[in-house]
Amino acid sequence: MVIRTFSRACSGSLGRGLGLRRAIGQALAATAGYSARAVVLALVIAAGGLAVAAEHTQDSLAAVQQAVADQKAVLVDVRETDEWNEGHLSGARSLPLSVLEKGVKPESLTNLLPKNKIIYVHCVSGGRCLKAAELLKPLGYDVRPLKPGYQALVEAGFPAVVGQ
Repeated sequence: MVIRTFSRACSGSLGRGLGLRRAIGQALAATAGYSARAVVLALVIAAGGLAVAAEHTQDSLAAVQQAVADQKAVLVDVRETDEWNEGHLSGARSLPLSVLEKGVKPESLTNLLPKNKIIYVHCVSGGRCLKAAELLKPLGYDVRPLKPGYQALVEAGFPAVVGQ
């Protein structure tokens, strides 16, 4: 029973875009009447079910460019706002990882990220985009993290907007 209670509370909180930390906090509060051993067991089991290991996409950069050009995909930059302001890919959408980790309302995400398109996420070197993918995949997005970072994407021919 404690595992079901914990999992439901955690999944419900994640579905409302509250972020993993807050979701676990609410799930722990929901299981306050149970023994500590049972709650720890539920945490371990639920965490295993929530974890979505992201890997960099195998899509070629040419395929990424074509999917974006055909409006079958969108580019999402998960770098921080100051990095974005220094330069970003033309047509990309900004969603800093720090904002995503704090929790974004599902309605806000839906306005920014269409569920019917591929979401290619990128950062500077491929690390933060993996974390972003792990947060977005459980919400039903087809997220594909790009290993090349911003500068490598520009060098590969993705147009950039500098200084805006």
